[in-house]
Amino acid sequence: MTPFEAVTHADPYDYYARLRRHSELVFDADLGLWIASGASVVEAILEHPDCLVRPLHEPIPAAIAQGAAGDIVGRLMRMNEGAQHRCPRMVIEPALGSLGTENLAGIVAQVVETLDDPVGNPNEWMFRLPVSVIATLIGFAPSQLQEVAQLTREFVACLSPLSDEAQLSEAHCGAARLRQMFQVLLSNDDKGSGVLERLYDEYQASAWKDDEALIANLIGLLSQTCEATAGLIGNALIALQRNPDLQATPMRVAEWVAEVARHDSPVQNTRRFVAQRCTIGGSVLEVGDTVLLLLAAANRDPAVNPDPDSFLLKRTQRRTFSFGAGRHQCPGQPLALAIASEVISAFLHRRPDLSALAYRWDYLPSLNGRIPRFYRDEETQQ
Repeated sequence: MTPFEAVTHADPYDYYARLRRHSELVFDADLGLWIASGASVVEAILEHPDCLVRPLHEPIPAAIAQGAAGDIVGRLMRMNEGAQHRCPRMVIEPALGSLGTENLAGIVAQVVETLDDPVGNPNEWMFRLPVSVIATLIGFAPSQLQEVAQLTREFVACLSPLSDEAQLSEAHCGAARLRQMFQVLLSNDDKGSGVLERLYDEYQASAWKDDEALIANLIGLLSQTCEATAGLIGNALIALQRNPDLQATPMRVAEWVAEVARHDSPVQNTRRFVAQRCTIGGSVLEVGDTVLLLLAAANRDPAVNPDPDSFLLKRTQRRTFSFGAGRHQCPGQPLALAIASEVISAFLHRRPDLSALAYRWDYLPSLNGRIPRFYRDEETQQ
């Protein structure tokens, strides 16, 4: 097994444990990159100033560089360093941090009502619901939610090296249309009283003035919500079936989702690119080296999470690397966990008898995202 095959394997965690026991940081000559599996090494690399999110010679993936999707990706704070990372983060992080979660249940309930089949087709709603919630918070009208969710799914395809030419073409079209929709939203003098107003106030008060980058990072909020939160919701549904003795009562859903994020991470790995020679975990990394950080392996490192293979709702001092760490740690982590919790709560309210689900699953093709694809016994896998 390789780390990329592990992402969609039925149970990759024994493999991750073997990697950790062998060496927390090792160079794989066949893959041509370093593999980091131990929590201490993963954290050190995520925090190291010379380990960057993109290689110096390719700030935008070559496959999308000449198109609207590449324009968006090139401006995302999570794909940049220095001022291009720091300035949008200084605007967006406070706006997300000031957002209370008390109204999320109502928003989720409203969005659920727009679905044709709010329980029977998780392959659809686990993607659509989180994006629609963020789009609602930003200020899009209910009539726009389906289009925004579909465009976002089309756009995120540009981030996968597995996407074909047709998907990349759709990603460029989706990016262009989303940019147009955000331009209209931002041109409205009345920006409401939600996230968009707070975020725009932060933007106006800052020294950062780049409207195109602002729009790109608003699209980034949708795209980061899309697959990662869908994976979190889907893996929570799997955990509900695998742990029938642990009742996911409304009071415990937040703990349930937080443990799923650690125990079966929707983002299994990420990469860093070495810009200056450095020593980490006793190994010398050279300029141009690539490091594959196994976030899911770090989550199950017993050094940071005792009894790591057990699914424990009351886990104390839980350490989760699924949302990154250091300067690029996802600022939307609390919001993503809250949205996933409310979606699972809405699901349990509509389908309390989990034994009637009878779902099986495999995983969508991916090199880093663990996103289940559900089907019933009478259905064939696509």
